[in-house]
Amino acid sequence: MRWRGINHVEFSVLDYDKSIAFYDLMFGWLGYKSFWTLDVGYRSTYYMARFPMPHSYIGIQPAKSGEKFDFPARPVGVHHIALWAKNSKEVDAFHKEFLMPNHVPVTETPAEYPLYAPGYYATFFNDPINGIHWELAHIPRLPSLKAIRNWRKAMKDEETKHPEWKHPFSKESERSLPPRDC
Repeated sequence: MRWRGINHVEFSVLDYDKSIAFYDLMFGWLGYKSFWTLDVGYRSTYYMARFPMPHSYIGIQPAKSGEKFDFPARPVGVHHIALWAKNSKEVDAFHKEFLMPNHVPVTETPAEYPLYAPGYYATFFNDPINGIHWELAHIPRLPSLKAIRNWRKAMKDEETKHPEWKHPFSKESERSLPPRDC
């Protein structure tokens, strides 16, 4: 069974220096570390939530072409990247202390999203230089009974919107993938 998710993701950005200044502030506020700001065949700066390696990281490198991402138009490409928050208070503080003072475009203010998971709490925002859509989210390891009740209610409410579903949401959402041929 695979126990790690994404190894890394890299973004090509319009104005590398302005983008690095923004991401240094953002990832610095969140407690990330930066490494490998070197030019070895291509220029890139990486951010990682924890050291030592190996852990997931995010890379930023200069684009050779393109234009600002238009998130509301939902073009082909990455929809958004969600970063882990330590708790819901960190989501609120990030919104109040980083996003608002830096005039970062917020698309959804901090709120609970019970449809996603019990206790799911997040804010959504756009990189002001490149338009890349981000989320800072917290999912409690042990959700409260209230969060579980809210999640179950959200699931039931969603089921009523989908009479075509033949099973409850928990079964409808499961899919089998083809196994690897050995």
